[in-house]
Amino acid sequence: MISRHLKKARVVIAIIFLVLTSILFLDFRDAGIRYLSDEVLYLQFVPSVIKFLTEFSLGAAGFILVLCTTLLFGRVYCSFVCPLGGLQDLISRLSGIKTFRAGKKRRRYSVLKPHKYLRYAILILTVLFFVGGSGLLLNFLDPFSSFGRILSNIFRPMLLALNNILVPLTELSGYSGVYHVRGQPITLFSFGVAFVTLLGVGWASAVHGRLYCNSICPVGTLLGLVAKHSMFRIQISPAECRGCGSCEHVCKAGCLDVKDKSIDLSRCVSCYNCLSSCPDHALRFSVGSIKDLRKNPPSGGRRKFITVFAAMGLSLTSGKGEAEQPAKIIQSRPTTIPETRTGPISPPGSGSVGKFISKCTACHLCVSICPSRVLEPSFLEYDLNGIMMPRMVFHSGHCNFDCTICSEVCPSGAILPLGKEHKRETQVGVARFIRENCVVFTDNTNCGACSEHCPTKAVHMVSYPNDAGRKLVIPKVDESLCVGCGGCEHACPTRPYKAIYVNGNPVHKLARKPEDKPLESNADDSDEFPF
Repeated sequence: MISRHLKKARVVIAIIFLVLTSILFLDFRDAGIRYLSDEVLYLQFVPSVIKFLTEFSLGAAGFILVLCTTLLFGRVYCSFVCPLGGLQDLISRLSGIKTFRAGKKRRRYSVLKPHKYLRYAILILTVLFFVGGSGLLLNFLDPFSSFGRILSNIFRPMLLALNNILVPLTELSGYSGVYHVRGQPITLFSFGVAFVTLLGVGWASAVHGRLYCNSICPVGTLLGLVAKHSMFRIQISPAECRGCGSCEHVCKAGCLDVKDKSIDLSRCVSCYNCLSSCPDHALRFSVGSIKDLRKNPPSGGRRKFITVFAAMGLSLTSGKGEAEQPAKIIQSRPTTIPETRTGPISPPGSGSVGKFISKCTACHLCVSICPSRVLEPSFLEYDLNGIMMPRMVFHSGHCNFDCTICSEVCPSGAILPLGKEHKRETQVGVARFIRENCVVFTDNTNCGACSEHCPTKAVHMVSYPNDAGRKLVIPKVDESLCVGCGGCEHACPTRPYKAIYVNGNPVHKLARKPEDKPLESNADDSDEFPF
């Protein structure tokens, strides 16, 4: 009787994980779910593995719990926790409803080929790349990161656009609960990858259920190796089964064969649809017999492979408030000089570009949650291994001086938690001033936008002599005070090239604390009312 209720439990838990994870990426009003990000994302397999290889703490050992659970109950991660798995189930469900409403028979699943060579080849290549120091394949195929990119690059911009469209309509009705929000910049390459992923995964789930999980996903393949020897498993009783096929038609993994009375446990995603569909109660979720384990003992190759996967991080660890709007744009003269940027800027808390690339899975959670829109997915700015990883870009905003949100939600440890005091001293880059591009030089007029937006006063104004005899001031940069927040670059009005911009530090440094100077007063205190 308990077995027949496992599907209901699975549906409830899967919905909870899917909803909470989706809110993390889509919440643009800061409803507070980000404070639960550690709990919500603790069991996400790939981020947990990478974080554990860095921290070696129980707080980052969610993947160990997943492996233990898989060894006991099979691939419950794939149907209970994985958000991409939840999205596939939702698409399968919606496609089935549409088919039913069209007056046709409800689509039925069938037995699928195991595609062993394909899925094991992808897993081995992914592991080899990772052991070699490249997370390129892992970042592209990690189900959590793929789900995050889909929400961050496709659904979140759509949600923001819909919100802004509704603003004038709600204002006409007198309701002020909907307000205008700044749109999210869209990077063409990241959007294209997210769209192709959604298209491919969506088609596979609509037509063949969990085909993606059992042919492409390296996490699913790895857990399948463990699940094949799970203690509790779904079993068919040959004496009670009459071969009606009801269970086979609802098996979205395509791993249940009624003719042979067999279940491929390496592909079973523990959805438990078959348990509740069997009219003869011929399927049970119970402890596997010792005889089964003796028939299919773990091979030496698989043991060796899992050992390599568990130890593959050794090479990794040994190696490696809204921003203000800028001033009115001023077109500088043709004699402008291009910026000579030394490299991309990794987020505060990443420590260095090298460490960031080695740990980031490009899930884009930090991109979604950044309030000033200063984080954008990269293309080849880092290198091929850092493709789609977030970098700091200051054309849409600058890094708020007291903001540490990205470090609070990063699930892989690529951005470590920073306190506000530490964040204020972290120098991710240094501002560089090009006098020939500045409007003070080109147009003989004062500006000072960069100095006004500098929170540490690393950019300050000094006297600028000129032939016109006007009292002009021009920016000067104190590199020891600069933290690389980009406030000066974002505020600089010159085009096409900036007069001041931020060069990234390959390894983050500590900036000097600004000195608190007393305010100078030139007022005459001899009178009672000097003003």
